[in-house]
Amino acid sequence: VPLISIPCVMFSGQQYRSAPSNVCTTPECVTAAARLLQNMDATVEACQNFYQYACGGWLERHVIPETSSRHSVFDILRDKLEIVLKGPILTHKGVTVLSAVALIEQLDSKPLMHLIDSIGDWPVASEDWNKQAWSLEDTLATLNSHYHKKVILDMYVWTDDRDSRRHIIYIDQPGLGMPSRDYYFNDGNYKRAYLQFMVSMARIAREDRNLTQDDDRVVEEMVQVLDLETDIANVIKGSEYFPNSLYVFVACRRRLSLIGFNWTRFVRGVLSSVAVDLQREEEVVVYSSPYLEKMNDVLSKHTVRTLQNYLTWQLVMERVSSLSRRFKDARAHYRKALYGTTVEEARWRDCVRYVQGSMENAVGALYVRETFAGESKRMVSDLISKIQEAYVETLEELNWMDDQSKEKAREKVQTKQCKQTYHVPQHFESLNFSEENYFENVLENLQAEAHKTLKKLREPVDPDMWIIGAAVVNAFYSPNRNQIVFPAGILQPPFFSKQQLQALNFGGIGMVIGHEITHGFDDNGRNFDKDGNMLNWWSNYSAEHFKDQSQCMVQQYGNFNWKLAGGQNVSGISTLGENIADNGGVRQAYKAYMKWVEREGEELRLPGLDMDHKQLFFLNFAQVWCGAYRPEYASQCIKTDSHSPLEYRVLGSLQNFGAFSDAFQCKPGTPMNPEMKCRVW
Repeated sequence: VPLISIPCVMFSGQQYRSAPSNVCTTPECVTAAARLLQNMDATVEACQNFYQYACGGWLERHVIPETSSRHSVFDILRDKLEIVLKGPILTHKGVTVLSAVALIEQLDSKPLMHLIDSIGDWPVASEDWNKQAWSLEDTLATLNSHYHKKVILDMYVWTDDRDSRRHIIYIDQPGLGMPSRDYYFNDGNYKRAYLQFMVSMARIAREDRNLTQDDDRVVEEMVQVLDLETDIANVIKGSEYFPNSLYVFVACRRRLSLIGFNWTRFVRGVLSSVAVDLQREEEVVVYSSPYLEKMNDVLSKHTVRTLQNYLTWQLVMERVSSLSRRFKDARAHYRKALYGTTVEEARWRDCVRYVQGSMENAVGALYVRETFAGESKRMVSDLISKIQEAYVETLEELNWMDDQSKEKAREKVQTKQCKQTYHVPQHFESLNFSEENYFENVLENLQAEAHKTLKKLREPVDPDMWIIGAAVVNAFYSPNRNQIVFPAGILQPPFFSKQQLQALNFGGIGMVIGHEITHGFDDNGRNFDKDGNMLNWWSNYSAEHFKDQSQCMVQQYGNFNWKLAGGQNVSGISTLGENIADNGGVRQAYKAYMKWVEREGEELRLPGLDMDHKQLFFLNFAQVWCGAYRPEYASQCIKTDSHSPLEYRVLGSLQNFGAFSDAFQCKPGTPMNPEMKCRVW
């Protein structure tokens, strides 16, 4: 009995049943049909809950691994990519993971102690910390330039938002130890787990320096650190702020001196690490003036000892993954609180992910060499052109946008650079790596990354620079470059295959292409022109109507209640950009596919699936987003992720799209065909 019921099956070259002429029976079609069928739950009505209909089988068959906080189609593809990379990365010069782990365990805390000494010691783990020699500006500069770590404030060099041809210094608010500011004020369980992690690490540091364990003192000092971080979180802006409202162009000395901090000393200290001189009236972009103006009051409430404890803690906590097992054990309870995971990843995956993230060009070259398929690049380039064309045509359907703004939008999409990271440039830094010193290699790479970025300040922007490597299962849009990038890593089923039906390709990678194109016109990307400059190219009429159209989506997604996240509602404001892109992406990909069908004719059906080409498009679109979360991670994502949860990415986009309701004959008023529909693009 065959696993699935199909009209024609080939076994050992024999045909057992003739196939209807409109059914595709190639091995690729049979494989695709099996995948689609296995993922579905046909007991659910498509018009009631299309996500459950498309992904119910997937959710039933897949269990979240103990090491993972989320398990999805994306995560499975990333896992497969890591397996491809494992051999080339981990067999270099015969160094095995086991030998590397043994060295890490043998060295234990020694590398960490050297790191702590390099930034002026950790007072909680020292008996003779000298505050007289301490300077906040100098320590922050060292953290920034040597360890690429931004504490209390963020300073970096990037393309000037208002002049995409040059680089400029940015000053922004920093990140925090916990995932977002909400964690410091709502659920006390997170703070308790975080404090326990802090105290455990401080105890280890004291023990390894042969200091007496004064638990009361350790707890007291780390509570003070947490109080300081809570004060910082209290004055940080939430995730809903955008550059167009916060870009403040200033001369460093003229404005920043108001904050009560020696900015000249700090910035000069950072730039001196790459031998770049600070100009007398250095131009700076400030993204967070309200935060900076409040920081002086925050810092004045705390002692310099607490400040140094905090700076050291921020550096130390990020290095735990590079240390021995007992440091990871100290983090286990906190990790469980945040992610719901009880088991650490296999060390080889840690190694591959680290190298993949920090040496993306080198790893991309390895990946392309292992898996490159030249024909795929040509096909995806053709898809990009078709979806750009569909986007331009879509503009004519919009009655909320006037002709002047439509013409500017047309120019922007037609100027958009589209890159596929296949032929990866070979840029290798001259780094002093050692096979015996993994921890030091990580630090070496951090410094190289910091210096590489800082050196750009006096250099013109390179328009041919690759913003991401090839070995990534994702896609990207850069507003400063008006550029979309599709790494080779995402060009695999279900997103894309040169052998699968075009309905599946358009519903998969086609939707991704449309999503990234639309990011150029979301609530943030719309503030940049065709050349990547922050410029208001909108008429007042179109700008006001854009806000009205967007507000519909803010309300729609804000009404999605995620039971897995304790019944919290999705933030319609902080997810707006991604929701606009999701809706625009599926709409443009479908339009491009319908044009393709007009030219090429309807495709064959898939065996065992009583679905036409339109339905297959929407089914593959939905199955790209199949996935499950642990409750702890769901609670984190709803606070921090700019994307809606996977199921609402499907439900929200299709509820707004009449072509979906037509394809599945959803009656008006059913959950998937509500009377109220939102549309921006």
